[in-house]
Amino acid sequence: MSELILTIEDATVLIGGKPFFENLTFHIHKGRKIALVGKNGAGKTTLMNLITGDREIDDGRRWLFAGTTIGYMQQHIDPLPGQTIRDFVFAGMKKSTEEWDQSYKIEMIVEPLGLRADERMDSLSGGLLRRAALARALVEEPDILLLDEPTNHMDLEVIQWLESYLKYYAGAVICVSHDRTFLANISDNVFWLDRGKLRISPEGFGKFDEWSQSLYDLEARQLHNREQRVKLELEWANRGVKARVKRNVRRQSLAREAAAQLEADQKSYKKATRAIKFPPPDVEESSLNVAEFINARKSFINPDTGQKKMILDKFTLRVKRRDRVGILGRNGSGKTSFLKLLIGELEADGGKVKMAKDLTFSYFDQKRSTLDNTKTLQETLCVSGSDHLDVRGKYRHVCGYLKDFLFEPEDAWRKVSTLSGGQKNRLMLAKVLANPGSFLILDEPTNDLDMDTLDMLENILTSFDGTIFVVSHDRDFLDQVVNKLLVFEGDGKIETIIGGYSDYLEYKKGEEPPAPKIEVKNKKEEKKPVADSTPTPNKVASKLSYKLQYELDRLPRKIKEYETEFAELQKTMADPDLYSRDPGVFYDTAKRHAEVKEALELAENRWLELEDMRMKLEDKA
Repeated sequence: MSELILTIEDATVLIGGKPFFENLTFHIHKGRKIALVGKNGAGKTTLMNLITGDREIDDGRRWLFAGTTIGYMQQHIDPLPGQTIRDFVFAGMKKSTEEWDQSYKIEMIVEPLGLRADERMDSLSGGLLRRAALARALVEEPDILLLDEPTNHMDLEVIQWLESYLKYYAGAVICVSHDRTFLANISDNVFWLDRGKLRISPEGFGKFDEWSQSLYDLEARQLHNREQRVKLELEWANRGVKARVKRNVRRQSLAREAAAQLEADQKSYKKATRAIKFPPPDVEESSLNVAEFINARKSFINPDTGQKKMILDKFTLRVKRRDRVGILGRNGSGKTSFLKLLIGELEADGGKVKMAKDLTFSYFDQKRSTLDNTKTLQETLCVSGSDHLDVRGKYRHVCGYLKDFLFEPEDAWRKVSTLSGGQKNRLMLAKVLANPGSFLILDEPTNDLDMDTLDMLENILTSFDGTIFVVSHDRDFLDQVVNKLLVFEGDGKIETIIGGYSDYLEYKKGEEPPAPKIEVKNKKEEKKPVADSTPTPNKVASKLSYKLQYELDRLPRKIKEYETEFAELQKTMADPDLYSRDPGVFYDTAKRHAEVKEALELAENRWLELEDMRMKLEDKA
């Protein structure tokens, strides 16, 4: 086991005089890579502040190994006049840092993040400022590195570089991110904040969905069993007791308290497991072909260098209704300019861009330029000034509609300026999806979104009947949503890939993704007979061999035993205090959990294989 560097035990944290965390216990070991997940408001920022020491615990114990350093990627930066990226990045380092060390770190960290060391901080965009903050945190090499949404506004290549860097980072990393693939690739533990409790998984985020669902299933069974017991106690209490002795009165009181607590716990469970449902948008029928680029060309002249920058070069593409097109590429490769060509804000320098006449566009702008910070959420959504808005032909109250996007009813009267980045993105989605038209264009919609909203957005887009173009570097999101990729390689070169991000990876390996099936009509093709060189067996077996049949007969019992043991291990691991009580049992249980899971999967697959073999032999006979 790696060296323990930070512990928080039995901590209580009060917010507004009320307990926010109670009996909070966790440990951080050197080199651990921890994904910190939880719904908005679950306390992820508070937990990070407890780790840094910026937020004191109201009760309990916080222990930090002597000399341990903690670094936090800054979220808000106010650049000093004339300050360069080099000045900012190395501001936290010792003044005695050698020049060769700075040069080495610029080459290994600053430049791979797409930053130029001598560029002025006050000239950077918001996305580049975030990269500078990340570079500073990495350069300082703290023993515990805290990262909050580090992949926002990053190119895919930079994200992949960061993944590789963090895998081999010597210190511990605690990361909050909406990017599921990123978390799965870097983490070996998960801290899950769920309704005021911290649940810890000894496996990485790649197993989180399965693990968290198993805990929800266990909770559902426990609630069901409690409900049966409470029901019996209430029946006894409601019958009345002739002899009002103290023990009977006490029992009645306990029965009603148990019923009230059960009701509260059931509501908590339903709220935690509530799937965010959103009715699919109605789309007006438009022509089958909605857009066409024919040898389109587009370029810009860089005002600083006078050089020509090619965006499109003899680009040809036909877009059909219901196409879901993902757009990938480095920052500055022309993705946003391409979207502006689609909606008519820019014109091509040459070639043709043809759009269907009956298209209606909705555009999600990553810069949120259509949001007015001085307006309330109600004023943003209800342009008529009323408290109702038209949502795809139906009038809905603004409070009810905002609830679909995880806002509280009272948020309707908040100013846009008071919202966080993630809340502003949710508001933008609410505005765009109220009447999405027949053509949705989404420019980096996943930035700052929590996973619940991301799931909701994926559900909306997969059921949307119109055409979608989406710019994103979220690989899991692209795999879930798109059926075609346009990869902007730079200098006007664009690769067209059928499928999602996983298909693009196969393509990059040199394996072409499977081509779409094309129906050939009004054309008869002669098929040449193909000689079968496989020798025909003299006799075809009609049943499994004795050895295989023996194995098949015994597999159901083995599978049942594995399932029983797996359920018991799941129950043991659901105990949030197990690690602090007995770390040895915790790791032994986690190890056996992985072994039994693998054995169960192998047994199930083997049963399916043998059963399929048996049925085929019987059919042949």
